[in-house]
Amino acid sequence: MPDNRPRRTFAVISHPDAGKSTLTEALALHARVITEAGAVHGKGDRRATVSDWMAMEKARGISITSAALQFVYRDHVVNLVDTPGHSDFSEDTYRVLSAVDSAVMLVDAGKGLEPQTLKLFRVCALRGIPVITVINKWDRPGLSPLGLMDEIEQQIKLRPTPLTWPVGEAGDFRGVLDRRTGEFVKYTRTAGGATRAPERRMDASEVEDVDAEAWAAASDEHELLALDDYDHDQERFLAGETTPVMFASALQNFGVAQLLDLLLDLAPAPSETAGVDGTVRQVDDDFSAFVFKVQSGMNSSHRDRMAYARVVSGTFERGMVVTHASTGRPFATKYAQALFGRETTSVEHASPGDIIGFVNAQALRVGDTVYDGAPIDYPPVPSFAPEHFMTVSARDIGRYKQFRRGIEQLDQEGVVQVLRSDLRGDQSPVLAAVGPLQFEVVEERMTHEFTSPIRLSRLDYQVARRTDAAGAEELKGLRGVEVLQRTDGTYLALFTDKWRAGHTAREHPDVLLEELPAGGS
Repeated sequence: MPDNRPRRTFAVISHPDAGKSTLTEALALHARVITEAGAVHGKGDRRATVSDWMAMEKARGISITSAALQFVYRDHVVNLVDTPGHSDFSEDTYRVLSAVDSAVMLVDAGKGLEPQTLKLFRVCALRGIPVITVINKWDRPGLSPLGLMDEIEQQIKLRPTPLTWPVGEAGDFRGVLDRRTGEFVKYTRTAGGATRAPERRMDASEVEDVDAEAWAAASDEHELLALDDYDHDQERFLAGETTPVMFASALQNFGVAQLLDLLLDLAPAPSETAGVDGTVRQVDDDFSAFVFKVQSGMNSSHRDRMAYARVVSGTFERGMVVTHASTGRPFATKYAQALFGRETTSVEHASPGDIIGFVNAQALRVGDTVYDGAPIDYPPVPSFAPEHFMTVSARDIGRYKQFRRGIEQLDQEGVVQVLRSDLRGDQSPVLAAVGPLQFEVVEERMTHEFTSPIRLSRLDYQVARRTDAAGAEELKGLRGVEVLQRTDGTYLALFTDKWRAGHTAREHPDVLLEELPAGGS
C-alpha cells in the first residue's frame, strides 16, 4: 500500500568545511536510523560519513557528489540530500536545489557568511526555496550571536528570526534557550559526539548556579530580539522574507533534535509544480518525476548507473510503465530503489517529495521528466559557464573503448561538460569545468572505475559564450577563439580572456554571444 505519511524534502548546503556531512550524520543518528555517527574525528579512528562514500571523498574529507538519505522521524518520511560544499562542484548543488522544497544552510560560527554561503542564499531566493539557517560549531570559539544576526540581515537581506539562542558564548556551549517555550535545553557531551547527546529541558527557575550567568546573558539577548521583532512568522518564512535560525554543534550532536523537529513543523510540504509550457501538476495528479542527478560506480562489485528522480506528483508503483518526456518513448520502472547514501533497497511505492533511484536507466539524463497520464515536461537544470578547459585522451590506445564509454558516462552525470568539434575528433575531446577539482574527479574515476588512465592537457581558454551554428561558422579561424559543441547540441565559443570575448562581440555584432549562468567561486 502507498505510504501516505507527510513528506519533508530538503538539502543541506553551505560553504566548504561548515559541517554539512557531519550534520547529515547527526540528523540520521537522532532519527535512530544509524546507531553511531560515522564522522568520528580522531587521528587513528576517522571514519567516512554515510553520505560520503566515494574514494576521493574519504581520502580528502570533503563531499564531491550529492547523496540522498531517506528515513522516518515522528511519523514523517524525511528525504535529505547532502550536497558538495566546494564551489568547484556547485553544478551538483544547483541540480539538487531543483529537487527539494527547502534548504538548511550551515554557517560556521567562527567565519560567518562566506562567499559560497552568500551565493547559495541568492540561488535559494531565486528559486523560491525557504531557508533555515543553522549556526554550526558553537562549541568552538567564534563570533558574537548578535553580530551574526546583523551579518545575515545586512548581507543577504533576510530577516533572521532565531528559534533557539545559545546559552554560553561560542566555545562554551552549555545549551540553548528555546525562544518558543522559554525553556533552557541543556546539553551533555558524549565521546567524540558519536552518539545522541543527552539533553535536559528546564524552566528558568530550575537553572543551576553553574549556568546562571550564561543563562542571564542569553535571556537578556532574547528579550532584545523580541523587542526588535525578530520572532518567527510562518508566512514570511515561506515567502522567503525571513530565515529561522538555530544554534548547534553537529559534531557534538547539540541542537540536532531541535532542527529535526523544526523541519517537520515549519518546512513546506511538496506542492504543485509548473512545467515548461506553464502546465501545473498538482501533487495528487497522475505520477510524474524529475531526474536531477545521474551517478555510476556506487557499487564496486558490478557496473551500475543510478538516475536520481524526485517524485513531483502522484504515486509511484514499481513496474509501472511511464513516458520519457524528451523522447516520447515508454520507460519501464521495474528496478527502482530507495536511497540511503550508497545503500539501496527495493521500493514498491513512492509519494510526492520522495527521491528514488532508477537502476541502469541508460536513457535518462539530468533534467529529464518521466510521467504517467497527461504529458508534462519540467524545466531543465541550467548548465553553468565553464572557466577551465582541458583536452583529454586515452593513455593506452588499446583501451579506447573503455575511454569512450567512461567519458560518455561522466558527461551524462554532469561531472564535466564534454565539448567536441570535427577538428579535434572523438579521440581528444575538450573537458570544460567550473572548477579544477572536477578534472581530478575525472582522472580518478577514469583510472579506477573505467580502467582507462587518461592524459590531460590544459588549454588557454578562460571564457565561454553560447553561440549558434551561424556564429560558429563566422567565428571559425579567428585568433584566440574556438567554437565547440556540447553533447546537448549547444555551441560554445571559447575565448582566451574577457577582453578577447568583448572585442569579438564588438567586431561581430550580429553573432550570438550569450553569457551563461555563473556557477563557480
